Amino acid sequence: MAAISRLQLLHHSSPALKPFLLFPKCPPSPSYCFNPNLRRKFSSTPLCSTSDSTHESSSSTVGSGESIVGDLLDYLNESWTQFHAAAEAKRQLIDAGFHLLNETDEWDLKPGGRYFFTRNMSCLVAFAIGEKYAVGNGFHVIAAHTDSPCLKLKPKSASSKTGHLMVNVQTYGGGLWHTWFDRDLSVAGRVIVRGSDGSFVHKLVKVKRPLLRIPTLAIHLDRTVNKDGFKPNLETHLIPLLSTKLEETSLESKEKSTASSSKAAHHPLLIQALSDELNCGIDDIVSIELNVCDTQPSCLGGGKDEFIFSGRLDNLASSYCALRALIDSCKSSSDLSSEHAIRMVALFDNEEVGSDSVQGAGAPTMFQAMRRIVSCLVNEYVGEGAFERAIRHSFLVSADMAHGVHPNFIDKHEEHHRPEMQKGLVIKHNANQRYATSGVTAFLFKEVGKIHNLPTQEFVVRNDMGCGSTIGPILASGVGIRTVDCGIAQLSMHSVREICGKEDVDIAYKHFKAFYQTFSSIDRKLNVDF
Repeated sequence: MAAISRLQLLHHSSPALKPFLLFPKCPPSPSYCFNPNLRRKFSSTPLCSTSDSTHESSSSTVGSGESIVGDLLDYLNESWTQFHAAAEAKRQLIDAGFHLLNETDEWDLKPGGRYFFTRNMSCLVAFAIGEKYAVGNGFHVIAAHTDSPCLKLKPKSASSKTGHLMVNVQTYGGGLWHTWFDRDLSVAGRVIVRGSDGSFVHKLVKVKRPLLRIPTLAIHLDRTVNKDGFKPNLETHLIPLLSTKLEETSLESKEKSTASSSKAAHHPLLIQALSDELNCGIDDIVSIELNVCDTQPSCLGGGKDEFIFSGRLDNLASSYCALRALIDSCKSSSDLSSEHAIRMVALFDNEEVGSDSVQGAGAPTMFQAMRRIVSCLVNEYVGEGAFERAIRHSFLVSADMAHGVHPNFIDKHEEHHRPEMQKGLVIKHNANQRYATSGVTAFLFKEVGKIHNLPTQEFVVRNDMGCGSTIGPILASGVGIRTVDCGIAQLSMHSVREICGKEDVDIAYKHFKAFYQTFSSIDRKLNVDF
């Protein structure tokens, strides 16, 4: 059934039938794929699961405790862009009692306090200070990234071809671009809106209905595509279709008479869609920064609902597991009563394009925050090198999705290092330092899992293949912080739709939470430079 037909049926259908019409593969039950009400609380029920035994088998593998899979699906469905991911993380931190800081203000921090700040609304740093913290003690950090490969609108996106309105885009990151063809697409991101008082307001926007599509060329016009491969030109073939070009409308006439660069650069039809979502006039929209997004919701799949099918798993799955681990590790006042360190989450933008930006891991955001925290907590003279001593006591977990072994391409993995889905976090190694893991950092992180009966796996790339990288080496070399690179095993990395194991999400969450709660005691048992 075409997407627009389902939406039309949805509008006229009974409440009981709406879940089935939205997501035909999911049963019409309270646990269907996406329930907006779940966004406002932490749910222990996995979405799309119709069997209690499925949830029980997942929990039994990693020990008792509630699952965060349903909440992850809600987070994914909310976070179409890096801006929405940071904004939703911000909302959850505020709901959990964290205090919002501003980087331009003077900070007043106290032991036992929980704080966070955002930068560019796409980068976020949150931290909880142990009540027994003493200046010179370390930071225990989990770092991830909020961005994913996607298409982004060009500054001048409006174009037309053979009577069709097209939207010009740029490729962002190393996406599997052929997977974006024949998908129901839309736009989301941020806009600057002029207020009634002449001020400017930063707002996030998401057009949930299918608005765009990149059609594939029919095989009748490309007879050799299955033999020679599908090789689209990214400049001329990867242009989304918005609409057929109609006779000049009153909106287009108005656009011709206005001096607004944003409306001159973009189709009036697109600006109108944004205006409708924001409930503002089209003349009030003065700037836009939009991603093209797939509208299909994240959900569970597989014969036993054991997989998560979603876009942006790389790396929102890691981001959310880290965020929830921090929140849940310091829920009550007693959770920080015996903590000597500072627990931190750092979520960066622009990892997919090298991290060299003001909101990326290449900027000194996290280390500037660490230095300010140490300075705030110095109540009396504590000797020289307080910040440097704190860094040497610190430990960073660089969390980014890992390459699970593909059942149809087994030979792409090194024979003895083939991580599988549902088997725990993957620790990444590379002798050429494309990953920051060392023998010591791998041991310490595995020891956290061992104490809590949480499995881990190992990954190295084949010698005859190139190796990707993460923010781990960037942060590790920034000030010399001990680092381990790890991630959840997945398939279809950088596709518009990716896949990972449901159990691995809960394992990662529990491993990260255990890291915050127990690393201090483990780290004290190992001396390397003495």
